[in-house]
Amino acid sequence: MSTNPASYPAWNNPLSRRQALRHAGFGFGYLALAGLLGEQNRTACAAPPRSTPPNPLAPKAPHFPTKAKRIIFLFMEGAMSQLDTFEYKAKLQSDDQKVGPGGGTLVASKFKFAQHGQTGTWVSELYPHMAKQVDKLCFLRGLHTDTPAHPQAIVQLHTGAAQATLTRPSLGAWLMYGLGTENQDLPGYVTINPPANFGGAVNYGSAFMPAQFQGTRVADSGYLPNIKPQIPEKLQRRQLDLIQAMNRDLAKDPAAPAALDGVIQSYELAFRMQDKVPKLLDISSEPQTVLDEYGVKPGPAGSFARQCLMARRLSEAGVRFVEICHPGWDQHNNLHKELIRNSAATDQPTAALLHDLERRGLLDETLVLFGSEFGRLPTAQGPDGRDHNITGYPMWLAGAGVKPGFSYGATDEYGLHAVEGKMHTTDLHATLLALLGLDHESLTYPYAGREFRLTDVAGNVVREIFA
Repeated sequence: MSTNPASYPAWNNPLSRRQALRHAGFGFGYLALAGLLGEQNRTACAAPPRSTPPNPLAPKAPHFPTKAKRIIFLFMEGAMSQLDTFEYKAKLQSDDQKVGPGGGTLVASKFKFAQHGQTGTWVSELYPHMAKQVDKLCFLRGLHTDTPAHPQAIVQLHTGAAQATLTRPSLGAWLMYGLGTENQDLPGYVTINPPANFGGAVNYGSAFMPAQFQGTRVADSGYLPNIKPQIPEKLQRRQLDLIQAMNRDLAKDPAAPAALDGVIQSYELAFRMQDKVPKLLDISSEPQTVLDEYGVKPGPAGSFARQCLMARRLSEAGVRFVEICHPGWDQHNNLHKELIRNSAATDQPTAALLHDLERRGLLDETLVLFGSEFGRLPTAQGPDGRDHNITGYPMWLAGAGVKPGFSYGATDEYGLHAVEGKMHTTDLHATLLALLGLDHESLTYPYAGREFRLTDVAGNVVREIFA
């Protein structure tokens, strides 16, 4: 890891007035004296012009060299049934309708599994397109988390904190804070159709960090709320200048909220974004062959395909973190029918995204993450359902920095508990940050009298998956 202080985000940015006050400690007496002297001299000389604050979104060097420059997170909201998709268990198939460990009736998958690729990876018939891409994938098969409740588990996956009352910066916000963005005219963090019911904006927010690190929410239709006012650009520029002048006057007051600096810069970013972002999100300019490859179609059935193509366009333009979401995986009933519907919506677009990134030379510097907040049980729930499982489930990675065609960890013979290569959510976060060149123990932010980090006081980097 680099020992150069300039490579650390917290050292790379000068302290603001409010940060200096917060860190001054026993120096308040000196600050009071300086304030009195300032008042005495105020009438004798004009106040110096306010300096332009450093741009917190400027690209920053990682802690150590790495291949990955950005992340695309494909989030399957609601807990995909791994035992019917990417986690084949022969013992579960043979013991169908027997009593499982801890009680409950074991239920085999109704879908056929087969081995694919040079790695012989098992994939169900629900994912025929992804079956052709398995040699690109790096499976993490021993994941576990803390809570079986969707809101807390989803928030923990996105922010590291499972407590509903404790708001923390999201993973994307930490990446923005640590690395900045590669394109100053675009948001560095974009979330498309984010989960609305389970944590909402907390999942892509910046919490106690400045506002400019939070995610920008868009719809898969390309609509970006409130970005294009219906007034002439010159008048809009004058209005913005007036608002910014008022903001800067307010910022001179020591009692002004620390987030104000972020608001000032967010206005400027929004002004620059208003012409470029809508064009970037307009996938109609893509060749028909590309639209067909992703399976783009109108209406809700084509939502995930549009998201995948938008994610590729945003990543290609330099966006640091893109999350896309497919809801509706919480199958406590109608498991068979809903799995067919959901997999049909996500299989072809996901495979096309990997192929498209590779074809354009982007997969070597883009990390793709696919998965849910937890998995589902091997036992039956009702006539056609599976309940939540937080003790053992998989996710997969592909692209920059990870071993292709590799599996790390395993669950038991029924897919109930992680027994090898166990990874908690904090371990996943530490590993993702490391793949982007960030040391999770050094990436800290001062708040409420202590240094916070994404992984809090836990987290181990799983270097076994590194290419």
